Amino acid sequence: MKHLSVLFLPAKRMTLFLLLAVSCLSLTGCNYIILLGYLIGGPPSIEPDFDVMTNKSMSDKEVSVCVVAFAPTELKWDFPKIDHELARYVAFRLVEHDIRVVNPDQVRTWLDTHPDWDKPEEIGKALNCTYVIYIDMNDFHLYEKNSTTLFRGRAECYVSVFEMDEDGYGDKIYSKEITSQYPIRAPRSTSEMSLDTFKREYLSRLSKEIGWLFFERFNGDDIPDAI
Repeated sequence: MKHLSVLFLPAKRMTLFLLLAVSCLSLTGCNYIILLGYLIGGPPSIEPDFDVMTNKSMSDKEVSVCVVAFAPTELKWDFPKIDHELARYVAFRLVEHDIRVVNPDQVRTWLDTHPDWDKPEEIGKALNCTYVIYIDMNDFHLYEKNSTTLFRGRAECYVSVFEMDEDGYGDKIYSKEITSQYPIRAPRSTSEMSLDTFKREYLSRLSKEIGWLFFERFNGDDIPDAI
């Protein structure tokens, strides 16, 4: 995996490095050689779980991806469009990391005009993509348990990937369960922001957690969002 020079790291990651340096200097027996390696070569990267498990990559130039989410009726009572919203957030997150994604509006149009669709592979065949990322949403909440004055996002999703062949048939080649909670340390007061604002913030976080299955990240990338 390639490492970025510390001189070209984003400001947020640079801040993490400085905090790491200060922390290590205050600890007895800290391995200064390892710290120096981090500062010069950048933090160790984490290979996407999809790549590890399948020996394939969604970052390959010839690859195109459809993102589809499904939410059961009971979730849609409170969040009528949560499936389309999450799919859009994940799609944009993948695009940020140079993964070619079929326009989520095009995916939604197909879903709306084919309400009786049954299998993710149908979408892959219709939209001629290489992979279909299928997100089965089992749970989604924005409030802390037993509270109406504290925000804390919670979700359980089952993420599957179907690989399409030239004849339009697909095989499931990868699956992973995602259990998400945000913020991790403590819930956030509803007096700090509106429900819609927190919902957008949590969908951004959840899409990042799902995206990490498919694109490279670095140790410490999740620290600022977890607080």
